[in-house]
Formats: sequence, structure tokens, C-alpha cells
Amino acid sequence: MSVKDDIHSQIVAGLENATFPIETPEELLSAFPAGADTTCRSGDVAVTAGEAGSLLKPSDFPFRSSKAVADTIVDRAGL
Repeated sequence: MSVKDDIHSQIVAGLENATFPIETPEELLSAFPAGADTTCRSGDVAVTAGEAGSLLKPSDFPFRSSKAVADTIVDRAGL
């Protein structure tokens, strides 16, 4: 599995209990199990939810699924 696919699947899994739609960055961070400190790792790449959140724009919201969140983050992170 590539780093991109691995991180993507970890983001989706981290949001499995989230209630969608998610309207704000604050709602998104609180939806992760450890909030902004939730960390996705693949090999020597580690990304926290807080770091990933900095890649998002107000126009990205609302998110309607965990897949949409993961797609946006991995695309913008350039993984």
C-alpha cells in the first residue's frame, strides 16, 4: 500500500464514528479520536489531524463523508 493510500485509510478509519455533515474545522478536529493530536503514520511519514487541518479552506466545508475529508487532505498534502 502506498503512503497516500495508507494515510487515506487511516483518516477514514479515524472518522468512522463521526457524525456528518461536518460544518467547521473545529467540528472536524473534535471528530478524531484524539482531536488535533490524532496521528496517522506510514513508514517515516507522520501527519497529525491538526497539521492536516491547516491544509483545509473554509470553502471545503461542509464535509459529507470521511472519504471526502481524506481525499482532500491527501491531495493537498502531496502524498
